[in-house]
Amino acid sequence: MGEPARGRHWRVENDSRALRQAHRRRQLRDAYRATALSTVLPAAGLFRVNRRLASCIVIVLLVPIGFLGWSVARRGALGSILDIGVDRDKLLIVLGAIILIALVWIGGIVATARGTRPRPIGRSDKRLFGTFTTVMCLLVATPVAFAVNGIDIQRQTLKEVLTDTTRAPTTAQSKDPWAGIPRVNLLLLGADDDPDRQGVRPDSIMVASVDTATGDAVFIGLPRNLERVPFPTGNPLREIYPDGFNCGQECLLNAVWTLAEDRPDLFPGDPRPGLTATRDVAEEITGLKIDDTVVVNLSGFEQLVDAMGGVTINAIERVPIGGKVVNGRIIGIRGWIEPGVQHMDGYHALWYSRSRATTDDYSRMRRQRCVVGALVDQVDPVRMLARYPQLAQTVSDNVRIDIPAADLDAWAELVLRMKDGRLQSLPMTNQVVNVARPDYEQIRRLVQDAIRGEAPSPTGSSPTERPPSDVPTSTPTGDPTGQPTDEPTVPDDSLADLGATC
Repeated sequence: MGEPARGRHWRVENDSRALRQAHRRRQLRDAYRATALSTVLPAAGLFRVNRRLASCIVIVLLVPIGFLGWSVARRGALGSILDIGVDRDKLLIVLGAIILIALVWIGGIVATARGTRPRPIGRSDKRLFGTFTTVMCLLVATPVAFAVNGIDIQRQTLKEVLTDTTRAPTTAQSKDPWAGIPRVNLLLLGADDDPDRQGVRPDSIMVASVDTATGDAVFIGLPRNLERVPFPTGNPLREIYPDGFNCGQECLLNAVWTLAEDRPDLFPGDPRPGLTATRDVAEEITGLKIDDTVVVNLSGFEQLVDAMGGVTINAIERVPIGGKVVNGRIIGIRGWIEPGVQHMDGYHALWYSRSRATTDDYSRMRRQRCVVGALVDQVDPVRMLARYPQLAQTVSDNVRIDIPAADLDAWAELVLRMKDGRLQSLPMTNQVVNVARPDYEQIRRLVQDAIRGEAPSPTGSSPTERPPSDVPTSTPTGDPTGQPTDEPTVPDDSLADLGATC
């Protein structure tokens, strides 16, 4: 009779042990599910074991998440990004909010894991569950780390890009920062600091005049070889050149920067006399008050385009890569960009924008007009965000903005308006004005007509006009394959939509 009793007892113990093991396995599965749920939804898996702590976590998270959600709902995703992205203080607040969210979220994951883990638990199950919990925490921490790094990069970029300025903010701190300011004018300079050239010479000079109410903008392209440029009253160079910058073929618009940099004694206390003089001259030429300036180093243009993923351009003419004119001959050509639609990387887009060995300054202005239009039309915010660290470094190294930091949020608002506005351009080529003997009153009238949306009547250059020294007066004799073969046509340099210029 004893044997059956011992057998029954043994079976009962085995059944009890099996039930306990099955229960722990269910508890462990539930712990995995709850921990994963708290990873997807903060503290969602914690409510079953610690409702009070879970509620506290949710309440703490609702404050920063609710604020960010309200900001997006109020201004839209792009508007919120621009509003926050141009303000170092707001970026710091967002940085703190993101870190707080991450810490509380991860704390909820750990609390869920500790609260739902079965006890006792086997050593191997404990290691596996600990590894799983760590992975869940990393799923939250990794994107947060990228976000924190991106915000830090943006704050550093703003610090590097914004030049020191003592100017007071020009916009109002109100619901509409541009109220009472009908137009704002921005000087855009593409500066060439090639060590083989003397000083800094802006190769691309544009004035963007923006209607602050509609976002409509006109880009006025000024030729780098414009002669006899006037200095305004108050600029010390006017005393030296009272009748304009006139000393022969070297006294061109793009030489004003170097001229001023070589005479720092005339600009006491000014850390950037070249920029100041160029800005003053641009104001005098166009008749527009320049509010702010942006200087882009052309050596960084290639990196900017690459960071954007390249640009698709309808090349309107065959242009060389490299090359220069020496004694009437073209030398140093390393390749060609052929006509037609093609997707260009930064290297080819840069050469398409600046090459002039086989053409002239005005052809280059037309191509720059085309490239700017293509870049504006094709910019992809998602791709820009994905390549942001590379883009931010390029911007930090090659872009300088002379805008008071307090005005940046207003400019962010204006960018949104320009997104829905009409963008037009007018290049002041030799088909529009006489660059050797310019009539600056006429140029100012053309600028005002363009702002009103009226197309100018090109006057062109007179047949006896003396060409600039760096433009060949006849077809250079070089590699026979290096000369355009198409019949010349009269280019259309009238006022046109920026996206339709090539």
